[in-house]
Amino acid sequence: MVLKHSGANKVTIWVITGLMAVLTMFFNLFIFLMSLRSYKQNKHWTPCETIITALSLANGAHQLLCYLWMTMTEIDKDCRLEELFYSLMILTVFSLKFTIMWTTSFLTFYYSTKLVIEPIHCYTKIQEAILKHVTTVVLVIPMCGLSTCLPMLTVLVPENNTSENKDCGSIMPNDTPGMIYNTVYLVLSNILPGVLMVKCCISISVHLGIHLQHMKASTNGSHAPKLGSEMRVIRMTLALVVVFLCFMVVDLYAYYQVTVKKENAILLSFLFTSIYTTFSALVLIYGKKTFWKVLLHSYNVGLEEFPCLSCLKVPETKCKPSSAHTVKH
Repeated sequence: MVLKHSGANKVTIWVITGLMAVLTMFFNLFIFLMSLRSYKQNKHWTPCETIITALSLANGAHQLLCYLWMTMTEIDKDCRLEELFYSLMILTVFSLKFTIMWTTSFLTFYYSTKLVIEPIHCYTKIQEAILKHVTTVVLVIPMCGLSTCLPMLTVLVPENNTSENKDCGSIMPNDTPGMIYNTVYLVLSNILPGVLMVKCCISISVHLGIHLQHMKASTNGSHAPKLGSEMRVIRMTLALVVVFLCFMVVDLYAYYQVTVKKENAILLSFLFTSIYTTFSALVLIYGKKTFWKVLLHSYNVGLEEFPCLSCLKVPETKCKPSSAHTVKH
């Protein structure tokens, strides 16, 4: 079923995106503030905290620009502002999307290097070189995103629809160069980071299976093996990959509508990305035990103001101490 850009559908997408925007901003602001508190306490960030902080900033900036563009197109239905202004906003949104995808992929790669030791000497050296320059990589990713998206203004053309269905500043492929660029951007922003994340997911899964076998063998099956904080990191990483793959499927559908069906699916793309940034931020909070405990406590404290909602409280259970191997993250 193809979603046409009728006025009712556009307003519906705008409202749903607004709800996602509130959640996205809340979760990512929470991550950012918790990271700042960690920095004040420890006077430095771990590589993981550096990546997560950069990701939360990219998520927040993307959501703000995305919703601002959608709001302005609803208000300025006649597109009285310059088309270039709207097009630059869209370019920045897609640049931030590129940054989000690759930063998430880099975070997954980081955790895989902490959990899995590769026997290949050359591969290990590459990992060490990258991890020594985490801050540099985090800064290079948005610059790569911007340089990748700049050609949009030349190879893509403004959408030529009726005023009823027109989205201000929408740029779509109209010829062979535009189609080629659209495909290249899709590969660079979605498929390549997705391949890297799947590779890391497979490595972590294999490591988990081998580790569990070794632990069962060492305990002779007398009790179930425990992985402590390592299991939380593994669950978070695998959940990030699953959320990303679900997003990639629906985002490919949006690109199909643009490239093959010649439909303007930019609103769908923005909606899908908003949903993705919401759930991925929640997964990131879960992955950091201190973040998760503070979020649950704040949630329960908030519900105490409304006695009728006390049934919605979440138990704040403490994990039992374990001598199992832990991962510092």
